[in-house]
Amino acid sequence: MHNHEKTAFLKFFTAYFASVAPLILAAGFFYYLQMKNHLLKAEEFSLIEYARHIKMHKSIDEYTTVYHYRFIKRNDHHFDIRNFTIHQNEFSKIIPMDPHSHYLEVFKSTKDFNAKLLTLKLKIITIQLLLLLFFAYISYRLAKNALKPLQESIATLDKFAKDLIHDLNTPVTSIKLNMKLLEKNPECANSTPLLRVKKSVETISELHENLTILLQEETFQLQEMNICKFVEEIVQIQKQIYPNIRFQLECSTLNAKLNKHAIKQILQNIIANACKYNTDKGYVKIYTSKNLLHIENSGPAIENPQKIFDRAYSSDKHSSGIGLDIVNRLAHAMNIRIEVKSDTQKNTFTLTMP
Repeated sequence: MHNHEKTAFLKFFTAYFASVAPLILAAGFFYYLQMKNHLLKAEEFSLIEYARHIKMHKSIDEYTTVYHYRFIKRNDHHFDIRNFTIHQNEFSKIIPMDPHSHYLEVFKSTKDFNAKLLTLKLKIITIQLLLLLFFAYISYRLAKNALKPLQESIATLDKFAKDLIHDLNTPVTSIKLNMKLLEKNPECANSTPLLRVKKSVETISELHENLTILLQEETFQLQEMNICKFVEEIVQIQKQIYPNIRFQLECSTLNAKLNKHAIKQILQNIIANACKYNTDKGYVKIYTSKNLLHIENSGPAIENPQKIFDRAYSSDKHSSGIGLDIVNRLAHAMNIRIEVKSDTQKNTFTLTMP
């Protein structure tokens, strides 16, 4: 499953499950309140029944373990028969006995009530957990089914793109070979049309490499590696292409679990851009700190640094803008975070390794 498919799956799953879970929790909570109130009513009724036995002089032997009573005298003119008090360890209720202000106060231990309440809580929690698991499974199945049309479309597009890139490889290779033959011809070597064609071929070739790596995202094999070795290789190549650029390399060891081809393509794009969009006799500095790789150059300030990873965005009219979009997607696939800082003095790309 691609990263964008995982994102879509998680969003659909979360949206559906998050809409159902609060209803389940709320229903359980209100059911608990209702049942608790029902249990309290039952406790009050049991006190009334106990008082009835006392008033009628019936046997109360069966009540002696959790009940007790006392007679009290009160002078209240406004007595509330609905009184029912919950103490820390017992319930109590006052019941009138005769017209001379004599009252019977009956008590019952809360131990049995607390046990029933605990059983009720465990029952409700268990049912809620089972319901949440059930609807989580339903959400999972719905999310998977909702993704099927998307996955089929992506698979079709991927197959088309892979076939297209494969078919482009032959003509691009043929053009490169013929370009080398033309460069050996003194009449054509420095002609403007040939240089323009050469530049276009290099752009197509770079795009071809980027897309080839990108389409391998689904089958990325990650392994522990020292990124600084790839940085050194790329810098050596860029030194030959840009002899006027001054390189400062302070990178000896930076280990991370990545895909070899993808990280090389990311570094190649960023370092090549740092050289390409630099000032005359400028510098490119590459250094590390903890799990960070910094690629700094002395080029002019980047316009809209927050947009440079957007597809098809480029401040250079001769650039397709796809390169950094592919860099961003490859980085996202390997959990690499890229931050860009730019001012009039320097531009810095910071890669946070996983």
